[in-house]
Amino acid sequence: MSLLVPDSGLLFWMLISFGVVFFILAKFAFPVITKSVEERKNYVETSLNDARVAKETLARVEEDTKSIIAEANKEQGRVLNEAASQREKIIAAAKDEASEQARKTLEDAREQIQREKDEAMLSVRREMASLSCDIAEKVLREKLSDQQSQMALIDKMLEEVVRETGAQGGALS
Repeated sequence: MSLLVPDSGLLFWMLISFGVVFFILAKFAFPVITKSVEERKNYVETSLNDARVAKETLARVEEDTKSIIAEANKEQGRVLNEAASQREKIIAAAKDEASEQARKTLEDAREQIQREKDEAMLSVRREMASLSCDIAEKVLREKLSDQQSQMALIDKMLEEVVRETGAQGGALS
């Protein structure tokens, strides 16, 4: 007998053992193994689908994030522009208010100066009138010491008053 050629009895019993093992495996092991492989296949497919969905969701989230960031940048620019505009308005209003206040102060100073000037002129006129009266009184005392010069002066003054009254009456007509 040779080592490479098996005996027919051995071959028969090997076939029977193989058939029994195959039957037992086919009856009990293969369904469990195929079920396990099927479950694993379903799990892998589910995981791949979940990964695809997660990837799509992540892409949408990234897109949303980019749009939110772009919108936030626009809003930031708008707020900054609005703040700059508001600042310019406040500065312009402050300048206008300062100009108006300066103009009012200058106008008040001019009015005050004009009042003081008018008061000074009035005071000077009163003083001049008082001095003129004092001088006239002294001059008249010396000139009108006699009756005849007093009467001549009275007549002359009456004529001047009549002429002035006539001139004013004609100017009013």
